[in-house]
This record gives sequence, structure tokens and C-alpha cells, in this order.
Amino acid sequence: MQLTYFGHSCFLLETAGTRLVLDPYLKENPHGAVDPAGVPCDFVLCSHAHDDHIADALNLARLHGATIVAPYELAMHFATQGAKTLDPMPGGSVNFPWGRIQMTPALHSSALELPGGETKSMGVAAGYVIRAENRAVYHAGDTALFSDMTLIGRGGLDLALLPIGDFYTMGADDAVEALNLLRPRLAVPMHYNTSDRIKADPHAFATASSRTGHTVRVLATGETIVI
Repeated sequence: MQLTYFGHSCFLLETAGTRLVLDPYLKENPHGAVDPAGVPCDFVLCSHAHDDHIADALNLARLHGATIVAPYELAMHFATQGAKTLDPMPGGSVNFPWGRIQMTPALHSSALELPGGETKSMGVAAGYVIRAENRAVYHAGDTALFSDMTLIGRGGLDLALLPIGDFYTMGADDAVEALNLLRPRLAVPMHYNTSDRIKADPHAFATASSRTGHTVRVLATGETIVI
């Protein structure tokens, strides 16, 4: 299983011959623009409807024939535009020959950002646990700290991808507490330093996490690791 970081909350997970893009933010990503045509994938997982988490979902679906996985209302929005979709809700799972995707709760909002500053509600926000090749990866999406992370971590997690930017999500201090609940083998910080409001020091987060017995790896944009 391999993970590539594209910056912000966007990752490519390659496992068992399947490629999944999580929270697709490629072409206009402030950490480094990437052409969606150069990121072939089978699934596109969207945690919620804010533009920095769905910006390239339709492009990826149309370019590569990928299936978009998103909470029900957001999946229906993409389906009306011709995309193949799967529309579970938090707690629900979908099994595949290669593995399993489970949608988890997240404490956040979900709305399409329309021209003129208007928004359109798209139901709930979510996270994902992806299980394949005897590995489990948790992408928290945009979320606050919540105690049921203990349940998300049951059975063991090999990797947790956690927001640390504060203001719109939990900050670094709460992300350390999240690690105490989740107990992953490894954690990677995300959702930081793409705007002034979410400035954070990922290396300080890694140091603070190590004091409580957790291993954090800060990824550079474009970096790939083996899980």
C-alpha cells in the first residue's frame, strides 16, 4: 500500500491494484498545482462539499471513469452531472474485491460554495476508513476532536490522516488528543498552511505527539510513503 500527498487534505492511496484519491484538490492546490489528467484513479473519496475537498472530483471521474464516493446529498449532486457515484452515510460501508471503504462521522459542515457568496447545504461531513491488504487507513476529513474517535480506532489503524490547522478544524493540541483516542501506528498531518487562518507548524505537532508515544511523519508535497 502506497500513499502520496498532494498538499492540503488531498492524497492518492494505491492498494491491491486500486487507486483512490481522497479529497481531490489538485489543479488549484496552493501547495502545488497538479493536472488531474496525470492522476489516474478508480475511486474519488470526498469528505464534504467545500471546494478545497471536491474541486477536481468531477474532472477525475470524467477523465478516468472513476467512481465518486461521498455522503448521500453530495453524491446525488455529482450523479446529476453524469458521474458514477456511491452514496453511503456515516457508519455505512461498501465492500469490494480489493477491500472495504467505511464512512465515519466528522464534526464539520458541508455546503457547496456558489457564486456571489451563497451556499447550498449538502448534508453531513464525513471521514473514511479504508481497509485493504491487511492495512487500515483513516482519513478524518475536516473535523473537530470527538470522543467517538476511540471507536474509529478499534481493531487498529496503521495510519491516521488528521487536520491540524485549527480555526475550521481541530488544531494541533486537539489532534494530539485525537491520537490518544485513535492509537494509529503512524499519523500524518493535513489541512494546514494553505491560508492565513490555518497556519500551523506540523513539526511542532510531531514533537508534541512524540511526547505521548505517537509517531508522526510530516510529508512534503508530492512525497510517497509505503504503509
